[in-house]
Amino acid sequence: MLTRRKFLSLCAKTTMAVSLSELLLADLDKAVAAKEIKKPTVIWLELGSCTGNTISLDNTASPSVKELFNKVIDLRFHWIFMNAEGTWATDIMRRAAKEKAGEYILVVEGSVVLADGGTWDNIAYENGQLVTGVSVLKDLAPQAKHVIAIGSCAAFGGPAAARPNPSKSVGVQDVLDRQVINTPGCPCHPDWFLGTLYHLINYGVPELDTYNRPKLFYGRLLHDQCQRRAYFEKGIFAQHLGDSWCMFTMGCRGPRTFADCPNREWNGTDNWPVGCNTPCIGCVEPGFPDVSMPFFQRYPDLKLPGFSANLDKAALGLGVITLGGLGVHLGVNLATQRLRKNLTETSLPLSPPGPRTKAQLEGIRTEAGSEDAPAQPEEFRPLPANLQVRRPKKARRTLHK
Repeated sequence: MLTRRKFLSLCAKTTMAVSLSELLLADLDKAVAAKEIKKPTVIWLELGSCTGNTISLDNTASPSVKELFNKVIDLRFHWIFMNAEGTWATDIMRRAAKEKAGEYILVVEGSVVLADGGTWDNIAYENGQLVTGVSVLKDLAPQAKHVIAIGSCAAFGGPAAARPNPSKSVGVQDVLDRQVINTPGCPCHPDWFLGTLYHLINYGVPELDTYNRPKLFYGRLLHDQCQRRAYFEKGIFAQHLGDSWCMFTMGCRGPRTFADCPNREWNGTDNWPVGCNTPCIGCVEPGFPDVSMPFFQRYPDLKLPGFSANLDKAALGLGVITLGGLGVHLGVNLATQRLRKNLTETSLPLSPPGPRTKAQLEGIRTEAGSEDAPAQPEEFRPLPANLQVRRPKKARRTLHK
């Protein structure tokens, strides 16, 4: 079985011949076969979702999802991948939650729909009654060892919670009073989910960021990893979709998105959105898609909770405020004559130091010849008696540079 150091090293690698998920699944399979770990029980609950994260996970081609379910984890409930349906399926789910209480991992896909008491999202039929997704979630989550919200809808509400949000959709962590590990993405990359699952099974909860995302995969700014970052630094920007330059002007959200897409890439480490000449839309961030809209346009507005500002107007306004502040500062200095004082005190002297008249020179001679005066070094030579001291011409005031 991989050591944690080796595992972290694999997660951090920028280029891999195979996807991380392939390596992890193979390693977990060996560990289970060697009885180093037990197959964890997993209950996969889908709420308000397009099933995109399940489809994304299905892209773990080698080993296949079938091998994942048969050899690595004990999947007790998933409405797509199980043969049973209806009450037979829900009975299996309830029985697994009771038998494995405190041990199973609950994976939640999709947003939690709250409109009309959650009846916009009925997911089961039990005892002659429709059962809402939110009620099943609240039944299963307290007994789970870990809860993973897979995809942006489950993590933060995602597209289901976009304005005006008539379904009143929210993220899983908004309705549960316990820790929820978020693996957002629209959809979530298979490596992000399986890497998090692997860490939970072998080492416990990984280090999380402010939004409870594993720093293994969401710990670095996408913009800093982008292969086109050099074009951004040089100011070479795409003018049209399809150009191979930095896509910031085309609305790329990479400068505010934390994910490792440029290094991990998608479809078996084959490519990623910017590599296909389409901007990043920041799908792993809270508030997506509202905070990223409109797509494919440079940010026109700064959107914060309860506040929105046009960036161009904000920049102009800040410039005017800055110039106004400089003007006020200059006016105060002129009125108080502070400017004249500063210019005088910080200027070069008007004339070089030293005696300016013959009387001053004679005074220096007298002082130098007194008995109490210290002995002069041998290098000292008295000035000639016939030296004429001339007053230097008036020097121009010059400020220190």
